[in-house]
This record gives sequence, C-alpha cells and structure tokens, in this order.
Amino acid sequence: MNSPTSSNTDPHLPSETPPQVYPAPRTNDLPGDPNCPHCGGIGYLRAEVPVGHPHFGKLEPCVCRRADIQQQAHDRLFSYSNLRELQHLTFDVFKARGNIGLGPFQANSLERAFNSAQQFATHHKGWLLLQGKYGCGKTHLAAAIANEAVEIGVSTLFLTVPDLLDTLRFAYNDPEFTFEERFEEIRRVPLLILDDFGTQNATTWAQEKLFQIVNFRYINRLPLVVTTNLSLEEIEPRIRSRLQDPELVTRVQIHAPDFRRPFDDTGHHEMSALKHITHLTFGTFNLRENENLPAIEQKSLEKVFHATQKYAENPEGWLVLQGNYSTGKTHLAAAIANYRSGLGVPPLFVIVPDLLDHLRATFAPDSNVRYDRLFDEVRTAPLLILDDLGTQSSTPWGREKLYQLFNYRYMGELPTVITMADSIEELYRAEPRIASRMLDTRLCTIFAITAPAYRGQLNRMDKTRRNRK
Repeated sequence: MNSPTSSNTDPHLPSETPPQVYPAPRTNDLPGDPNCPHCGGIGYLRAEVPVGHPHFGKLEPCVCRRADIQQQAHDRLFSYSNLRELQHLTFDVFKARGNIGLGPFQANSLERAFNSAQQFATHHKGWLLLQGKYGCGKTHLAAAIANEAVEIGVSTLFLTVPDLLDTLRFAYNDPEFTFEERFEEIRRVPLLILDDFGTQNATTWAQEKLFQIVNFRYINRLPLVVTTNLSLEEIEPRIRSRLQDPELVTRVQIHAPDFRRPFDDTGHHEMSALKHITHLTFGTFNLRENENLPAIEQKSLEKVFHATQKYAENPEGWLVLQGNYSTGKTHLAAAIANYRSGLGVPPLFVIVPDLLDHLRATFAPDSNVRYDRLFDEVRTAPLLILDDLGTQSSTPWGREKLYQLFNYRYMGELPTVITMADSIEELYRAEPRIASRMLDTRLCTIFAITAPAYRGQLNRMDKTRRNRK
C-alpha cells in the first residue's frame, strides 16, 4: 500500500489532489483597455498621493476609460433631461428667419429669438422667456439650448409644465424617490427648461408648486428657460412679477406664424380671405367724386377713408365700418390689411360666416386641427379684421363663440376692425353682449358710410338678376 505523501497528511483528503486551474480573465470582462500600459485592463488606478490627501486610497478611472465614462454620463443626462425625442432640434437645423414668405417684422422677431437662445446657450446665465403662438419655434429653440447644454456635460432638465406637475404627483407613490427628493431635484437642477408654461391644469396645488420652483430659482439666480403662448398679463401674478425682472430675465416675443400650418407666399393664414383680395388697396379705392353724391355723403365717405388710412398706420382699439352692401366697407378693411401686410405684419382677415365654418370643421373626425388651437389663433391675433358681422347663422353655438371672441379682445383691448351692414341698434337687438362692447367709445370708433352702393356694383347686380330670369 502506498503511504500518503508528506504534502498530503489530512486523512479526510483524497490521496491525490488535482492541481487547481484559474482561468485567465476574458478581456471583455475588464472595464478598461487590456492593452493599456497603465492599468492593464483593470480600468482603475489608485491615486499616487500622500497619506492624508482626500483621494488617498481611492480608485480613479484610468485614462483608457474616460471616453466611455463621458459617453455614459452623456447618456444619463439625456435620459434625465427628457430629450431623447428632441435630439434633432438643434440650432444647426433651425431656420433663423423662418420659412419663405414671412414678412420682415415676423422674420426679424424670429431671428432675435434665435440669437438670444444661442447667447443663452453659451453662458447659461439669467433667465430666458420665449413668448409666441403655437408652432412659432419656441420649443425648438428651448430644446436646442438643452441639447447643447447636455452635450457639454451640464445637468439639464427639459419638461413641459403639465409633465412636470405629473412627475410631482406620481412622486407621492414612487417607491424609489420621495416627493421631497424629486421636488428638490427639479428646483435645484443646474439648468431647468419649462416648455408650454400656461397649458397646465391651474389647480391651487399646481400653482403653488410652480411658484415654489420658480421662486427658488429666482432667489438663487439659477438658470431658467420658459416658453409660453400666454401674455404676461395672463400669467399668475407672483410668477409674472419675477418674469418681469429686467436685471435677470431676457424676454423675447416671437411674432412668426405656426410653421406647421399652411400659409401662402405672402405669409397669410390659410383661413384668411385677404389672399383673394390683395387688389383692394387705398390706391384703388374710389372716392366717387364724379358721381355727384350729396355733399354730406361725399364728406362722410372721405372721412371714413382718411380714418382707415390713419388706423392702418397705427392700429389701436376697435374700428367699426357700418353701411349698406357695396358701399366700400370691405374694400377699406382689406386696404388696412394689405397696408399692414406690406409692412411685414399681415393681420388675420376673416369673413365671419367662414370663421364659424372653420371652427365647426375642427370637430370632424378627420380634422388635423384642434378647435382650441384654432380659436386661440383667432382671438389672440395681433390685428383681427372681421368682415360681414351679422350675416352668420345665428345658432346658439355661433352666438356664444362670437361673444367669447369679442369679449376676449375687448378685455385685452386688442386691435380689431369690424364691418357690418346692420345698424348698431339692429345688432344690439340681436346680439346685445357684443353690441354693448362696440358701444364703448373709450375703445371703439364707429363710422357709418351713408353713401349708396357703387353704380358699378348696382349695374352688376341688375345684370345678374336679368340673367337669372
């Protein structure tokens, strides 16, 4: 019998122990570069610092891993910033002067916003407030700022305000983060971008949370970008006061139209009737001096003509043109619109029955336009011209929509031109709420055209009657 070897004296072990083999580590299991002369693939090094140094005994990433670490940090920031769906929105692809057809006033406002956003993206100081209607480019510029910030390693949070509030509400039931942790994370993030401010549900809780976030960043002078389609007057007073601080806030108003909506090559809205009557200008208006009108009617016509010219130069308040059919009301209203278009600020010119048809059409299943969005475009137009008030179908829905439109523009004192064939007394009997606002002489001026219809118009009307017979 063979005796156990001296190297194996434990009676519980087999007489011969097979040699242990340790597999060589696979290169893809190592975080670093296996050919790295510094770490040999381990990916980390101990800092060569004296005892007592804050980094003594700590591992630091090797140079061979820095690129990967930067990429991982970049990915985390993008995930944190809610920007994955907006990566394509950069300054490089933004049209600084908008699409072809914008007037100089609109294009200049867009270019100012572009330059302000680029400047903010270089230093991240103060606040930037971008105001404008749907589709004018606010979100694109805000996302471009965020994308550039994340690219250079700045922790950035990009949120639409409704999503921000939902995030806070969900935090009450989040097993990983408390509400307080999430709230602090949002209000302390190095760069915060709040998109679509004003579209949130304005509950007391929501208003208070938004104010706390905005106020914290105001007190601590933390960078903030806000986009909104509201005027300052429509924003909650406490937040509005902070957004009006000229030492902190750069405020830019964008007057460009919605790039997603159809406009013709003159920049007119798809709903505008002006594109069909561009020939109706002050230069083509006939003062009818050769028709031997009674002196009082001739003087009335000249007075209205000069008043509309003056209004076109500086639209303020409401201007009402009242008179019988074919007396020149629409021509003068169109002349105002064409004059403003020539200055690069085309107004919205709509025939009232057509306006209501456009609003009704938004409820169709195949409509790609939301009612609230279209109605907002109309009621907030910088200059709105409503032609043929009183000829619309007087349904309860139509009356209510028109009242809401008139009341909004009345409260905001927004420049508005109205033409109508009915007298103000007739309108008052049919629509007292609208007529009462038009009777406010502080805001509204009414001109009555007493001259009869143009002879040419009467001749064409008689010819049409004969043809029908």
